Amino acid sequence: MAEKWTPDSWRSKPIVQVPDYPDKEALAEVEGRLSTYPPLVFAGEARDLKRQLANVAAGKGFLLQGGDCAESFAEHHPDHIRDFFRVFLQMAVVLTYAASQPVVKVGRIAGQFAKPRSSNTEKKGDVELPSYRGDIINDIAFTPESRIPDPNRMSMAYRQSAATLNLLRAFAQGGFANLDQVHQWMLGFISDSPQGHRYKELADRITESLAFMRACGVDSSSVPQLRSTDFFTSHEALLLGYEQAFTRVDSTSGDWYATSGHMLWIGDRTRQPDHAHVEFFRGIKNPIGLKCGPSMTPDGLLELIDILNPENEPGRLTLIARFGADKVFDHLPQLVRAVEREGKVVVWSCDPMHGNTVTAGGYKTRPFDRILKEVEAFFAVHRAEGTHAGGVHVEMTGRNVTECTGGAHALTAEQLGDRYHTHCDPRLNADQALELAFLIAENLKKERDGRRSEPLAVNA
Repeated sequence: MAEKWTPDSWRSKPIVQVPDYPDKEALAEVEGRLSTYPPLVFAGEARDLKRQLANVAAGKGFLLQGGDCAESFAEHHPDHIRDFFRVFLQMAVVLTYAASQPVVKVGRIAGQFAKPRSSNTEKKGDVELPSYRGDIINDIAFTPESRIPDPNRMSMAYRQSAATLNLLRAFAQGGFANLDQVHQWMLGFISDSPQGHRYKELADRITESLAFMRACGVDSSSVPQLRSTDFFTSHEALLLGYEQAFTRVDSTSGDWYATSGHMLWIGDRTRQPDHAHVEFFRGIKNPIGLKCGPSMTPDGLLELIDILNPENEPGRLTLIARFGADKVFDHLPQLVRAVEREGKVVVWSCDPMHGNTVTAGGYKTRPFDRILKEVEAFFAVHRAEGTHAGGVHVEMTGRNVTECTGGAHALTAEQLGDRYHTHCDPRLNADQALELAFLIAENLKKERDGRRSEPLAVNA
């Protein structure tokens, strides 16, 4: 029988990737103050997302999850949020049309501040300092003072998350998400892309469909759904003191929900079944994600599924595969088979970013061709296993940064220094993100055509 869960039961478990705050009294004071602040999201919204993800798990939708590697205080600007949302909407339209299914839109935004690190320290020359762990914990400046964990940064992260969410809600419901407008943005991308001819056929079909709808009297003026959209937020719940402060009882159900975001996930470095992060996650009722890297075994995955989703609730658990382009076929099939064999209901999503990081010219980067290769391998495995490739999870921005090499504009390693702005890992820029969406659309079309070619069941 499982131990009794409480919002702070994680504190009795072993924990990794946790900052060492020098002033414990200040930490407790900030966490206590945060626990009195209004929630950022509501339980009903999290339940709505779970219902949509249940459809994805049943093969009736696709999850698009993306955003910054790590949000920063310095780059918080309404234009950056707008540019991200504009690209994200275009990606969603392309994928919706290609799949002929709803696309569930979940941003890595309004809370994605804390980052796990492979080392506790960072060295430059002869100087060694604590690692930068995200703006919610310490500062990226390489000085001893900047790297001291400061609990007051949690309050700053909360205020920024609230402001970001406010703008995102306005964009999603206030007309910015108008389908015709999003399509016009997409046509602009195609006209400027060196690979535009490859995507023109799909774009033309969308144009024809919109024209047909208008001819039938179906447009944004008559159908409100064409000028608004559902949009949800997510982040890796790494800093558990912050998460606990925003874990509240839902007055309608009596269940506990994390109200810092609609969906939270456990990283590949913090998924030990007897550790603090898994303990925290097992008690919240939000939809959750679990990163699955090369060290994940079938038995280990099944153990975690039993802990995190003991009732096998559809929409509760998304498995986010992140192996690296050359390792997908070595690891993913056995995990998929184990999940299918045991009848577990999950969403399978592909993170093609984290397993494909290399260093070029002194910069961390991710080659676009390797990102695409991992996505295509992910789809190939699910086609072979007869399961649903349910989503993609990408680190991206709406800005014209130079952080990932390749893509239609053939960004080279020598160009990385031009606009390398990330606070942590390299992100797809706006053009690369849209290009990836069109290439994923080709895979979704294959899956859709495969469904249509299946023989119809005939009643005896």
